[in-house]
Amino acid sequence: MSIVVTGASGRLGRLVVEGLLARVPAAEIVAVVRDRAKAAEFAARGVEVRVADYSAPDSLSGVFGRGDRVLLISGSEVGRRIGQHRAVVDAAAAAGVSLLAYTSLLGAPATPEDFILAEEHKATEAMVRDSGLPYVLLRNGWYHENHTAQLDQVLASGAVVSSAGDGRIASASRADYADAAVAVLTGEGHAGRAYELSGDEDWDFAEFAAEVARQSGREVALRPVTPEEHRAALLGAELPEPVADLMVNIDSAVARGVLARRENDLARLIGRPTTPLAEAIGTALKG
Repeated sequence: MSIVVTGASGRLGRLVVEGLLARVPAAEIVAVVRDRAKAAEFAARGVEVRVADYSAPDSLSGVFGRGDRVLLISGSEVGRRIGQHRAVVDAAAAAGVSLLAYTSLLGAPATPEDFILAEEHKATEAMVRDSGLPYVLLRNGWYHENHTAQLDQVLASGAVVSSAGDGRIASASRADYADAAVAVLTGEGHAGRAYELSGDEDWDFAEFAAEVARQSGREVALRPVTPEEHRAALLGAELPEPVADLMVNIDSAVARGVLARRENDLARLIGRPTTPLAEAIGTALKG
């Protein structure tokens, strides 16, 4: 039996593999990637690397083995993920894996029908449940890094631009979510569970701007805009129209409280409090 991580060269996947290496022998870990060169570091440490592509179902043949525990990390190509995920689920079912864990979205089944990011997660959850495999749904909330990665732009403009109003987000660090996946892949008693994973604290964009200002010593303010103004600004910054629409749609979901849900599942799984936003901002400013 192996623990198999798909999308292992991505930002979340790398953290999961690192976490597994701290708990189990490298020989028990399989990293599935599209580009073998991107997993060279893991291969040098004894991790088996297999090459496959979510968009090429034939490449997934033989990637999984009977009894494997598999983590399906959701794809990043919004609009194409249902077919991609179907290929992975079908390959896992054909192999007879002992556990299929999927990184879904916080509260996915109950999210509004017009929340773009949730649509493919809902469809994939149905696939996973219908596969007949023992499964775990890791419904990841928002990542701190979705916003801390943009701090250079925020500091340059002196503003956090948002159409989310006073909507709040219960985010956590990417490392927190990776640790939860590791706990499930190496633990027992998780089959059939759906974990709602989110941060211990929630925040709004005014608080985010204030914390960035406090830690950076720079003037940073919230600049609230309407959804129409937000979209126009994003298009003016030369973002592709689908990306601009997605970002405005996310802020709309935030305004409705979709990502504010605070559960204790994440802290319980990782055995510690989740990473505070202030800490993540400090780390990003230093980096």
